[in-house]
Amino acid sequence: MSRLREQIGTVSKPPSPIGWARSLGFPYTSAAVPRGVEPPAEIDALGDNYDTEWARGGIARATRLVAVETLGRAIATATCLPELRNRDRLDGLRGPVIFVANHHSHLDTTLLLTSIPLPWRHELVVAAAADYFFDTRFKAALAGWAYGAVPMERKKVSRRSADRAADLLLAGWSLLVFPEGGRSPDGWGQPHKGGAAYLATRLGLPVVPIHMDGTGRVLPKGSRLPSPERVVVNFGEPLRPAEGSDARSFVTDIERAIDHLADETHSDWWSAKVRAHAGSSSSLAGPDHDSWRREWTSPERQPAARRTRRWPI
Repeated sequence: MSRLREQIGTVSKPPSPIGWARSLGFPYTSAAVPRGVEPPAEIDALGDNYDTEWARGGIARATRLVAVETLGRAIATATCLPELRNRDRLDGLRGPVIFVANHHSHLDTTLLLTSIPLPWRHELVVAAAADYFFDTRFKAALAGWAYGAVPMERKKVSRRSADRAADLLLAGWSLLVFPEGGRSPDGWGQPHKGGAAYLATRLGLPVVPIHMDGTGRVLPKGSRLPSPERVVVNFGEPLRPAEGSDARSFVTDIERAIDHLADETHSDWWSAKVRAHAGSSSSLAGPDHDSWRREWTSPERQPAARRTRRWPI
C-alpha cells in the first residue's frame, strides 16, 4: 500500500489552462508590475460603471423597437388592459423630456415603454437601479437591451450617474425615472429622491408626471404571476422649474403633481383641481400608521379606478 501511495504521489497533475497561460507571460497575461509599484486597482465593470453605449447603437435600437412593439405591447395589453388618459397634454411639447412616475410593479417599465407617445417612446432611456439591474453581466445586458436602461445609483449620491444622464438628455434622449427609487412595499408611495428634479433644474428641461393606478394589484412586489385587470395611465401637464428654484423645492412640486393625478384618476378633473388649489389633495405617502395598518388601508386593497377583468381575456 505504501509503495502504491509513493507511485501515485509521483504522478504529476496536468497543468491548468490558467497556469499554462501564465507561463507564457506578457502579452497573454497582464504585464508584470515592477517592485515597489502599487498595482492599479481593478475597476468593477458592473453597477454604476456598466457601459450601456452599445444598447443605443443601431442594431440594439432596432431589435428593441421590434421587441417592445410586439412582445412588450402584448404583455402590457394582456396583463394591464391599459387605459391611457390625457396624452394630449403633451401635444405642444418638443425635444427631450424627463418622465417621472410612481412605481409599484415590475410591469411599470414595460407598460410605460408602450404608453408614452411618439417620438419620445423610441428615443427613451430608463434610469434603473445600479445595485439591482446591473449586479451581474446577464442582468445588465438584458436591462440595457430590453429597456434601454442606464445604471443609476439610488442608495448614494453619484456624480457619474448624474453626469451620464445629463449627457444623454443633452444628446436628445428622453429619460424615464421612478423617483421613489424602488417598488412600493405596501402599496403607498415612498418619498421622492431628487435625481429628476436636479436634472430638470440643471438643464432647464420639462418634467412630465405620470400616475399609474393598478399595476400594484396586477403584479405586486413579491408576486410571480400577474392577475390581470384594468390599469389607468394618467399623463400630467409638463412641469418646468421656476426661475431661481432649486432641486429641493422642485422635487416637492413633482411629488404633489403625481398626488394630484392620483386624485384626478379616482374622481374627476374639476374636483381634483379644486382640492389641489386648496392644498387638500390626498398624499400617496399614505397615513402615518403602523405597518399592518398601512398595508390594510393600502390603495392596492381598494377597488380599481375602472371595472376589472380577469382571465380569460
